[in-house]
Amino acid sequence: MLPLTKEQEAALGLELAAKRQEHADLDAAIHTLSSSGYSDQMLIQRMKKRKLTLKDRIVQLENILLPDIIA
Repeated sequence: MLPLTKEQEAALGLELAAKRQEHADLDAAIHTLSSSGYSDQMLIQRMKKRKLTLKDRIVQLENILLPDIIA
């Protein structure tokens, strides 16, 4: 893989930070809804699915920005 330019690295870093924040926000929202006895399980399931999608992208971005040196 070609080395990233500083601009690409910065853009990916910003995306990573945004995805981590959204993941944390969803986690908090899911916890709040679940503990409040909120009954819309479909909404909670959609939120959990979105959270998993975000986690996959976070791992992908981390692998791009922090490649494993012992490959």
